[in-house]
Amino acid sequence: MNVTKFIRSFRYALSGMKQAAAEQNFRVDLVATILVLAVSFLTGLSALEWCIIILLIAGMLALEMVNSAIERVVDLATQDIHPLAKAAKDIAAGAVLVYALASVVIACIIFLPKWF
Repeated sequence: MNVTKFIRSFRYALSGMKQAAAEQNFRVDLVATILVLAVSFLTGLSALEWCIIILLIAGMLALEMVNSAIERVVDLATQDIHPLAKAAKDIAAGAVLVYALASVVIACIIFLPKWF
């Protein structure tokens, strides 16, 4: 294992995270993350519930980054408006929406019984 390459890979990953943070949707996700963490602290979650919330947050942020990467690769591949390019972008965005909706449902399952 080359330690220099290993360390460099972390720099690339941090650069990618910084680029993702410049995306509007990712910033919205970060604001939602802060709100969810604040509510979680105030609600008093169990260890298992914390694990679920953390996995949901990490999954959402990671999926948003994958969506952004797909959009950039598609934009690199073609400047034309092509049905397949549109489909790739729409499907990636749809995956983010599916995960976001599932996350909201799971959050309701966790939080609503504690509040009512």
